[in-house]
Amino acid sequence: MLSTKKLVSGYGKVPILHGVDFEINEGEVVSIIGRNGVGKSTFIKTVIGLNGVMDGTIEYLGNNINKKRPFERAWLGMGYVPQGHMVFPNLTVKENLEMGEQISKQGHSDDKYTFIYDYFPILKERRNQKAGTMSGGQQAMLSIARVLTGDPKLILLDEPTEGVQPNIVDSIGDIILKINEELGVAILLVEQHLGLIQSVSQRGYAMDKGRIVDSLSREQIDNYEYIKKFLAI
Repeated sequence: MLSTKKLVSGYGKVPILHGVDFEINEGEVVSIIGRNGVGKSTFIKTVIGLNGVMDGTIEYLGNNINKKRPFERAWLGMGYVPQGHMVFPNLTVKENLEMGEQISKQGHSDDKYTFIYDYFPILKERRNQKAGTMSGGQQAMLSIARVLTGDPKLILLDEPTEGVQPNIVDSIGDIILKINEELGVAILLVEQHLGLIQSVSQRGYAMDKGRIVDSLSREQIDNYEYIKKFLAI
């Protein structure tokens, strides 16, 4: 579904990624793990088009998208939940969802909001509340729900548990699994929270110093002794 080959990217003229080879298939949940500052968020930003490609290729559904702009990649079915959630703080919950809906080619649908509110009951309760007044966990749910209104085939999740209270992390994991299993949406997850990684990932990659240094099976992800060397412990 999505692959990168020898991908080089960074900021200005300084490369952060050094030849990253990665792939995710339709319907998979794949995590990228690693310590802070190794290039995980840079990778996701490059995939969605916020960072330019210095060298290598990004292919999505069989097509090279190196020169596609972020909104064009969104139109192709790539959803992006940025680190820090990035909700529109002065808009209500419902208005945030409507902003995400602009990506969809299917237009507005009351049925869509029915299933969104089924997945996220708290958002229905607070649909008229300004997003900036919500807790970190509620904003995390809103950022995921906003992407879903755009009908993505693939969702890129960058640290969805950042700033989220511990009791909400399990709920986010349940939502990720529900989206994957019921809607068939593929998920690329960049995350530090080991419990979330282990609860949702089918397989993964370990990154260090801008390179993929290991491909991880489900069994290896479940093996704390094996993966702790890749994480900030």
